[in-house]
Amino acid sequence: METLRNRGAVDGAPLGGWTALIDDIVAGKWTNPETGERPSVPYDSIVIAESLAGREADLVKSLDLGSSFTVVADHATWEAMGARVAKALESLGPVKTVLLDHPHADMATVEDLTERLKGAEGLVAVGSGTINDLVKYVTGLDGRRYCVFGTAASMNGYTSTTASITLESGLKVSLPSHAPAGFFVDLSVAAQAPTYLSAAGFADCICRSVAQVDWWMSHRLLGSVYANSPYIIQAQDEIELNRRAAGIGRGDVEANGYLYRVLTLCGLGVSFTGMSHHGSMGEHQISHYIDCFAGDRHPGTLHGQQVGVASLTMARIQRHFLDSATPPRIGPTRIDRDDMVRRMGVDVADQCLADIAPKIYDQRDADEINVRLADLWPTLREELRAFVIPVDEMTKLLKAAGGPTTAAELGVPVDFYREAVMHCREMRNRYSFLDIAADSGVLDELVAAEV
Repeated sequence: METLRNRGAVDGAPLGGWTALIDDIVAGKWTNPETGERPSVPYDSIVIAESLAGREADLVKSLDLGSSFTVVADHATWEAMGARVAKALESLGPVKTVLLDHPHADMATVEDLTERLKGAEGLVAVGSGTINDLVKYVTGLDGRRYCVFGTAASMNGYTSTTASITLESGLKVSLPSHAPAGFFVDLSVAAQAPTYLSAAGFADCICRSVAQVDWWMSHRLLGSVYANSPYIIQAQDEIELNRRAAGIGRGDVEANGYLYRVLTLCGLGVSFTGMSHHGSMGEHQISHYIDCFAGDRHPGTLHGQQVGVASLTMARIQRHFLDSATPPRIGPTRIDRDDMVRRMGVDVADQCLADIAPKIYDQRDADEINVRLADLWPTLREELRAFVIPVDEMTKLLKAAGGPTTAAELGVPVDFYREAVMHCREMRNRYSFLDIAADSGVLDELVAAEV
């Protein structure tokens, strides 16, 4: 069985190929070195190769999805790989295609796709975030197995068991779903995708450090659930990926290979824990706020691009506290429902208020937390600093990969971006340094520095 020790950092693919370690996890052979447990994941096959040409039909056949097939793609992903996959599947049985026109991962599209896929047997998604989330969610509703051929390394949701869907209210949430039976990557296709897509996926990886700081703080301070296994499996590959950040910006196959590895391992971490906290804390809340409430101010940027900029914001907010030997001191949580209604609408505001109720603290709660902070801070501060990638280094990596690093570069109006940072903590019950900053009275000042 492969171990983390023998993978090594070498040029080209990792020792054992692009799915080294991933194969052991899928087969249930990987042992968590901290617990001795062997976690199970709900996948039959994950294949990442420099080329899948000529293998498409055999990969799908191995999953036993049925005797007829429906390929779901949009026009861009059809050109990138969908037509090729559909043609290959003709050797296995009848093939239908469902081409979506500029789809959005929202409930209206879910309803439309559910109707269009009635009676479909072997479902094959060809695409990235939106296509995968839609097919994942629709098939998850009735338990039909599906597989996905990734066309761009733009996000980490390929192997997760949740789907990011915008509700009818306009609120974007991660809904429980199921995993693809098979996930297949042709790196030559990924490397030919527009580089801004890979840069977005890279940004969705680099948030690891700020998410881990938030999650560990929440665990130590509030006793929330925490698991180290998602970080263990991707630690070495994160180093290798960051070494190749510039390769992302020029469409390098090797850089995309490591990017897909980290994205895949991050998704497998969701299967380990049943939650996405290891890669989604304060920085993702900022991005979700932009997607939910920007309206016509939204520049059309990708979730990952927004996460990259938000990760730098979170790194600066966290640094404000971690640079100080004096522990933060919070007061009662102040939430203005009327202002939430003004910004979000009454239905979304009340839905969010219900979700965040556990982290709305009165004076007694705040006093208890301050006692814990005073006791924990000397140790907690050093624990958290061990997770940090310095914000200047993160900025250099994002720039090298071709990603935006400021709200202005995103094209998001700076005043709205500041609103997102200020109020995104109102959307989800995940306690982060945004909450610490707000409840200690310094978030306004920190937000004002964001450009």
